[in-house]
Amino acid sequence: MSKKKMEQARNSEVRDEDLPDSEPEAETGEVQEAPTEVDQLKKEVAEARAEAAETYDRLLRLSAEFENYKKRMQRQAEDHRKYANESIIKDLLSVVDNLERAVNASRQSGSEADACMLEGLEMTLNEIRKVLKKYHVEPVEAVGQPFDPTYHEAVMQQPSEDHPDNTVIQEMQKGYMLHDRLIRPAMVVVAKAPA
Repeated sequence: MSKKKMEQARNSEVRDEDLPDSEPEAETGEVQEAPTEVDQLKKEVAEARAEAAETYDRLLRLSAEFENYKKRMQRQAEDHRKYANESIIKDLLSVVDNLERAVNASRQSGSEADACMLEGLEMTLNEIRKVLKKYHVEPVEAVGQPFDPTYHEAVMQQPSEDHPDNTVIQEMQKGYMLHDRLIRPAMVVVAKAPA
């Protein structure tokens, strides 16, 4: 190093005797301020941790809500696919009822002229029943069963000694289930004990 640079470095060094008398107080002042800054930083860290915990909790709740929403939408979509044909099937049930009535009327007449018509009606009715079965439509069992307001609609009561009280003795109109859902209750006559 050159002599000039060394002198400049020596001159720029601060000597203890050149420092003002108030410097030790300034140092103690800085020492007193340091814990305040540390306390402030600790407070900020604690606030940040609390905010992070709250945000994480909200995230978990939103995640759970979203999972529940996905499951609910999936269930609704499955139900929609499962029961999408319900309205058209309900409309077809009246056609089935009319065909069954026509078959019963043709059987009761017993004429040979009705024999061909009876055969055609039975074939048509059987085909419609196959289609309904393919789409998981099943008739509700009614005759001989105990009356169940979930599946049966009582049209009337009839005194009967041959059947136990509150038993279905006649079916006026068949009821039907689509998968596990009742789409039409059976209209029935219910036995009651004679007076």
